[in-house]
Amino acid sequence: MDRATFACSTAFFRDFGNSSPGPLPGGHVDFIDKADSFTYSDFFRDYLIPNHPCIFSAKFTEDWSSRKNWVTWDGKPNFEHLLQEFGEAVVPVANCDVKEYNSNPKEQLPFKEFVEYWREYIRNGYRSSRGCLYLKDWHLSRAFPEQDVYTTPVYFSSDWLNEYWDAVAVDDFRFVYMGPKGSWTPFHADVFRSYSWSANVCGRKKWLLYPAGQEEFLKDCHGNLPFDVTAPDLRDKRIYPRYSQSQPPLEIIQEAGEIVFVPSGWHHQVYNLEDTISINHNWVNGCNVAVMWCFLQDELAAVQREISQWKDPMDDWHLQCQLIMKSCTGIDYKEFYNFLKVIAENRISILEKGLDEESSSQNNSKAAISTLGMLHAVFDLKRTVKVLSSLSANEDFRKLDLNSLSPSPEALLQHLESAIDTALL
Repeated sequence: MDRATFACSTAFFRDFGNSSPGPLPGGHVDFIDKADSFTYSDFFRDYLIPNHPCIFSAKFTEDWSSRKNWVTWDGKPNFEHLLQEFGEAVVPVANCDVKEYNSNPKEQLPFKEFVEYWREYIRNGYRSSRGCLYLKDWHLSRAFPEQDVYTTPVYFSSDWLNEYWDAVAVDDFRFVYMGPKGSWTPFHADVFRSYSWSANVCGRKKWLLYPAGQEEFLKDCHGNLPFDVTAPDLRDKRIYPRYSQSQPPLEIIQEAGEIVFVPSGWHHQVYNLEDTISINHNWVNGCNVAVMWCFLQDELAAVQREISQWKDPMDDWHLQCQLIMKSCTGIDYKEFYNFLKVIAENRISILEKGLDEESSSQNNSKAAISTLGMLHAVFDLKRTVKVLSSLSANEDFRKLDLNSLSPSPEALLQHLESAIDTALL
């Protein structure tokens, strides 16, 4: 991060607090063509801060081994190579033809069985008695860490979600999707209202994107979001009374090799127009961590409303609310504190000690932080202070047993503020 971008971002978040969806004149989505003339600061200033989508050309992925080895000469999935590498893996597969709780039901299948199904589906003219199956949310990088199938573009390297979950060695938010022509993902926003990036290894996708806040006009009379945003029912004012107030979605056709950047909190629906393989990350950083915190507060409030009748007779009602929220979202307030702590401590370590040679030679979070520069580390700490201050003052957080947190929130805040002051001397 250069000084001009640091000054711009600091001023923006001082004045506005969170990244803003902002208007997109004419529904235009920028296409970034040349990798050698587009810098991280360009992306940070023009897309992360204003929370705008963009498309990166296939030039940004042309060196990936997956684009060379997973794809045949005519741009189709290379089933033979994929079976050779991953045939014995067990993968999550959704049925796109079945609706279950506003999503598609999933099952675990051997990868070789899914590929056998896919080949037969193609031979039968994209029809099967089993329905349209879609391999989704496969943690391939975690299952096969030795496979060097892609490199995360530098623009997406400030990735707090995967930095934290790698540190605790529990989960990650790096996924592979593989599906036949006609497979699709219903209307949704990404986990924690995070950013996402999605790269087509092969195939084509159609995206329908709605800026953050537009989803409020798409809710039915009971407050539920639609399963399929293109369904005719949405035009029925008795069911969807505010649909007429919504803006038309931004439509993107994503070609092979291209990367789509999906802004924080944007709801979307995605179709595979051809047999398609994609690599996807969900990620949070200093620009949208406050959005994540707002989302968690909204989720807890929803849980509290659902079980409000048990508040008086239940001694540990507040703890139970946290447990339910974690089962639904994957995180509770105490883990969110630990998330902020890990992010902060990594940056304090870089600012106070620099980057040792061993870390700089590895593809890890500290190397990524150092690559982005010391000013980026300071920006991250300033954003962490903002959200941590709000968390520490939160009534529901203060009702929890915080004695297990080390250091205490107050001590961590003091350390962060001291590190920022020292770095800016």
